[in-house]
Amino acid sequence: MKQRVNILTTGGTIEKSYCEADGSVKNMESQLKARLLARLRLPHTEFWVEEIMAKDSLDMTESDRQLIFERIQATSQDGNPIVVLHGTDTMEKTLRYCYSQLPHPPIPVIFTGAMTPAGFIDSDAQQNFTEALYASQIVAPGFYISFHGALFSAPNVTKNHQRGTFEETDFK
Repeated sequence: MKQRVNILTTGGTIEKSYCEADGSVKNMESQLKARLLARLRLPHTEFWVEEIMAKDSLDMTESDRQLIFERIQATSQDGNPIVVLHGTDTMEKTLRYCYSQLPHPPIPVIFTGAMTPAGFIDSDAQQNFTEALYASQIVAPGFYISFHGALFSAPNVTKNHQRGTFEETDFK
């Protein structure tokens, strides 16, 4: 029997790609299937994917966070873990929003992202995504951030902009 993991995509650096038309790197369509799922060998895992939005997290609004929470809540009804691809600049804000709405979700919800887009050489996207998938299958229900080989539970996590990673904090 295959384990199912639900994946919700929201954009962020992990899903950015190069736009030849204007020479920029931006969120267009999800890079999940072409860049991340295609590189995995997980014969015992089935994926269900929903692209909620394709935004840089700095452009997200409270309405966007509410939509992400609503999709997490609806998707969790099937009892399978969820991995959320999200931009790192406001990931902890969305995580805390979801946690404030539902402190004890019925399944693991793992947020992850990347400091460098998935399509770029030396990106941390594949590592972070793979670690989030693994974490989603072994941790207790709750909200988490999986990043650079570490797992942090909500709400006690913050981004260290100088180090380019996440770390534990005492959130009050």
